[in-house]
Amino acid sequence: MCDMGEIRDCICEEVHEELVCKAKEKMPEDETLYDLAELFKVFGDTTRIKILYALFSSEMCVCDIADLLGMTHSAISHQLRVLKQARLVKFRREGKTVYYSLDDNHISQIFNCGLSHIQEIYNK
Repeated sequence: MCDMGEIRDCICEEVHEELVCKAKEKMPEDETLYDLAELFKVFGDTTRIKILYALFSSEMCVCDIADLLGMTHSAISHQLRVLKQARLVKFRREGKTVYYSLDDNHISQIFNCGLSHIQEIYNK
C-alpha cells in the first residue's frame, strides 16, 4: 500500500491570480458539481458496486443478482432502485420478469477508471 504521508501547509502569502482565474473559468456550475457528487455517492456502497460489476457481463433479473450476492430480493431491489434513480441501470420487462442492465457505456468507463486507480494504489 502506498504511504499517504502528511498534508503540508503552504506558508506563502501570495495568491497566484492567473491560476485562480484559470481554475474559476473551468469550474462547472454548482448544480453540476452537486450532481457529480451525488453520482459518486452511489458508488459508495459495496453492494451497489457488486451489482454493477455483475451487470458488466450480461443483463440479470433480481433473482439472479440475489442468488449471486447471497442477499434477499428486497435488499437487491432497494439497491437497484438507487442505481436506477442515478441512471446507472435500466430495466426491461419480459412477462413477469424484469431484467436489469447498465444504462450506457459510461458506467463501465467510470467503474474501470476507479478500479484502475485502486489497483494502481495497491501495486505501488
